[in-house]
Amino acid sequence: MCKMHIMRNPREFSFIKDENPQGPVSAYDRGPYDAEPLAEEDLWFLPPDDHPPGEAAYEVPLPRADQRPLVDVAAWAAAEAALAGRLADLALLLGRLAARLEAGPAGWRQRLALREAADLSWLAGDRVPMERLALWLTLRVGGEGDDAQALARAGWAARRLTQAPAPKDDLAGFLGRFAPEADDGLADQIADWTDVMGQGASLHPITQAALSYHIWPVVGFAAGHPSLPMIEAAVVAARHAAVNIAGLGFLPLSIGGAGGLRGHGTAAERLAAWVSGADQAARATLRQLDGLAAWQAKAEAETQGWSGKTPRALAALLAEWPLVSAPMAEAETGASRAAVQRNLNRLTEAGLIREVTGQRRYRMWAATSQTR
Repeated sequence: MCKMHIMRNPREFSFIKDENPQGPVSAYDRGPYDAEPLAEEDLWFLPPDDHPPGEAAYEVPLPRADQRPLVDVAAWAAAEAALAGRLADLALLLGRLAARLEAGPAGWRQRLALREAADLSWLAGDRVPMERLALWLTLRVGGEGDDAQALARAGWAARRLTQAPAPKDDLAGFLGRFAPEADDGLADQIADWTDVMGQGASLHPITQAALSYHIWPVVGFAAGHPSLPMIEAAVVAARHAAVNIAGLGFLPLSIGGAGGLRGHGTAAERLAAWVSGADQAARATLRQLDGLAAWQAKAEAETQGWSGKTPRALAALLAEWPLVSAPMAEAETGASRAAVQRNLNRLTEAGLIREVTGQRRYRMWAATSQTR
């Protein structure tokens, strides 16, 4: 009975009987149907031992997986070099925006974060107006089911744009994702994101932000509602882009349009769209700040002869929040309910604010349109 023995060289094999302690097997021990052993040089279909890996002449002619890296950081570096002038112009514009925010009231940042979060929600498909988002954040007035979830996602974005530490310090904490110990999927995703961002450490923060946004689905951040990854990616990128600009807080991306978030194609095309979109959003933000400053100047001049501090406190509050209720104004200003109501009515009569609900109860006021 024959038995196949695999030799040390995988190209050599022979059929022999059970181990023969008496030495090598002779030709008489082969069966009548056993072929003659082939020499190494006759095995024409095997590549030589020293052939280069991946050489087409020795590869099996079958479809092969694309072995290129999912993220070509070198292509992003080349795109950055080609757009150096436009990136410098954008950095200068963001410096102007940061200086304007530093010179203005602290409430301006809150209002801009609300606008950015609301516009991101519309882009992601949740469609949460800024006024509804303000109501949800202050009084938890919202809807049920999917509507409440949409408000929660927009509220998360507004808070992360202004309050949380930078995402590069603790990405899991920034996202609010904490996977069970047995589930290492989140850890792998964060490790992949960190690895790619580490490869792009020499890039400008604005370019790094674009890279972070576009690799978000590549590394696997796709848990939860379909709109959540897009909002997370945009918020992380917005915070990352402003990491070296004191006083800015975040890079506007969706205010006045979101062209930078719709980029596709090559790295050069995506970065070009990113820079153009960020430039447009930053200019729209500056126009909104000009409107806020003009409205506050008008409110200050109009209330110059009014008694007490409540009128000016209400004006500052209305510049910070798109909607204000009487209980909210009472809590924020420290004035009595009667003083708050009286001054809200006077501001309305002066044309500085308007009541937006049309109801007799649970009324809300907003500054006039030049602040939008």
